Parts: sequence; C-alpha cells; structure tokens
Amino acid sequence: MKRLGRMVALAAVLAVGFPSLDLLAQATDPLIGTWELNLAKSKYNPGPPPKSQTRIYEVVGQGVKVTANSVSADGKPAVVQSTFSFDNKEYPLLGSTAVDTQAVKRIDSFTWENTLRKAGKVVQTVTGAISRDGKIMTITYKGTDAQGRTNSDVMVFDRR
Repeated sequence: MKRLGRMVALAAVLAVGFPSLDLLAQATDPLIGTWELNLAKSKYNPGPPPKSQTRIYEVVGQGVKVTANSVSADGKPAVVQSTFSFDNKEYPLLGSTAVDTQAVKRIDSFTWENTLRKAGKVVQTVTGAISRDGKIMTITYKGTDAQGRTNSDVMVFDRR
C-alpha cells in the first residue's frame, strides 16, 4: 500500500512538473520581453520609417502574444497585436490594414520565419533574428506594402 501511495505521489509530481518545465522554457525564450526600435540602425526601402515602435512579446498559454505600439512618420499612433505559436499555422493580426494573418515557424532559439498575408495572398516574408547575447533583434521584411510597392525593410530593435 505504501508503494502504491508513492507511485501516485510521483505521478502527481510528474503531471504537475512537466507543464512547469514547458513554462520555464518559454520564459527563457530570448524573444520574450520589450524591444525598442533603433531608427539609426534600421533601413526602410522605400520608407518613410515610423517615428517610433515598441514591441512587447509575452508568453500566453502555449503561445506568444506580440503587441507593437507605433507612431507613423506622420505622427499617427497604431497598435498591432497577434497571439501565435511557432507552428506555421495562420493566426490573425489585429490592428493592421496591410496584413490579415501571419504564420510563424521557429528555425532555432534565436531565429524564425514569418509569412504575412492579406486576403489569403502572401504580401510579406519576414526573417527575425536575436543576437546571441539577447540584446539586439533584427527583423527583415521583403514583399509589397499597402500601396503595392516592393519593399525591403530591416528593423533593428534594442532590448529594454
């Protein structure tokens, strides 16, 4: 009877312990945190760049929520949000007029690829990378903007 009690206790510890290991892994994800756009290091083609942008990445359940707070070149504030997993499935992107959904896949702990769609059509491909020291995030966009112009933007963010 004692042995059965120990086995039940061990099973309970494992059942509770494994989800917390998953949360620990997500909490140490180098993407999670607050990132500030560094305009001096970023490049926008054709431009113009925004006046500012702050991105907040946080763990939500088994996924990641990103909130991008921007001020456009003409001074208009905007907030874009999405909650996604790195499973290459499409998730809604809220607050954007240029993009409806995104599909994100992880390459490794420091890099990912993202496909942005509008009305089902791919409009942007994105590559994201975080420096090995976790202090700099670089996001490269290639595709077409809302006006149909080809663009290739490189956004560089500093961890706050």
